[in-house]
Amino acid sequence: MIVTHLSLTDFRNYETAEVPLVAGPNLFVGSNGQGKTNLVESLGYLSTLGSHRVSVDHAMIRQGTDSAIVRARLENGERQLLVEVQLNRSTANRAQVNRSVIKTRELPRYFSSVLFAPEDLALIRGDPSGRRRFLDELLILRSPRLSGVMADYDRVLRQRNTLLKSARASGLKDTRLGTLEIWDERLVSLGSEVIVARSGLVAELQPEVAGSYVAVAGADHRASLALQLSIFSGPGDVGVDEADGADPASTDTLRGDRLSPDDTATAFRTALARLRRSELDRGITLVGPHRDDLVLQLNGLPAKGYASHGESWSFALALKLASAELLRRESATGDPVLMLDDVFAELDEARRARLAAAVAGFEQVLITAAVFDDVPVGLRGNAVHIANGTVVPEPA
Repeated sequence: MIVTHLSLTDFRNYETAEVPLVAGPNLFVGSNGQGKTNLVESLGYLSTLGSHRVSVDHAMIRQGTDSAIVRARLENGERQLLVEVQLNRSTANRAQVNRSVIKTRELPRYFSSVLFAPEDLALIRGDPSGRRRFLDELLILRSPRLSGVMADYDRVLRQRNTLLKSARASGLKDTRLGTLEIWDERLVSLGSEVIVARSGLVAELQPEVAGSYVAVAGADHRASLALQLSIFSGPGDVGVDEADGADPASTDTLRGDRLSPDDTATAFRTALARLRRSELDRGITLVGPHRDDLVLQLNGLPAKGYASHGESWSFALALKLASAELLRRESATGDPVLMLDDVFAELDEARRARLAAAVAGFEQVLITAAVFDDVPVGLRGNAVHIANGTVVPEPA
């Protein structure tokens, strides 16, 4: 699948924009702060319903306006789709496909993309929440149904935490909290489905990440990944949560294999029973997919804290390239659109050439760059020049 045309209205610094695109490489070039990243951000929103830069939708609406519109014409063989979303400040967002209204959460069914941006270094160096989000967004792209499962899990988690806080404040004994057991079962049912799905995804990603890392870095540093699961934590370890400042759990909690639903649910129930007293004392749920982490390693050492700047970039790129490879392998609508935001300026010449070779086979690649010559020659096709939120003619 490719994007043949992108239209924006009141999105970020664009009052309006009409951007024709072609198959193969497309380069958005212009000085920093002119709006190049806004173009790929708008397309990323269509496939993930989120931004890689901000956590709230209204930040993408142009200042002084009440709504923004992102409209993309998609092409897959002879099939064409017009996909659009309207972001609103004070009302719910709206979405359409071929001018017919759909639920906004259904948009990812129609368009698939993978975006790499400098912010993705946080996958290596940042908190567990970013790595959990990386896994979950990829899961939803592959199986949109899981979006509902994750939303239901978050709802149950909030309600269970409210009950735990209430119990702590009133001094109720856990023996009087029969309602808690009802929420336990819902938490286990939904949370186990998320954990099992993540475990399957990690097992599939592992060989792809290892291969992509070698392709980008030009060396085999044994890139590996595994889930660190709170439900397998010991008596003195209650999982990973950046808010608690917890240290990584022992290697006993690391799992790189596919987990079975029954074993996962049993471990989840056992962990909840073991930590019941601690949860009542603290008023929060201490185990579950919301407290897990994706552990990334190079040469058997945690990439976080040990990887150099170049190794961190290579690992983050490998995660995104591996994601794109999984999506293209199983998609009936062709490759995902691969978007590289301000990547090449951070890479040396050898890594630039290897990355160019790694992405050359994708149906469509969108690239942003401040300096035209930073981008390898083979990726400079269809250069779109941007200045102050406007598509401008190529400089003489």
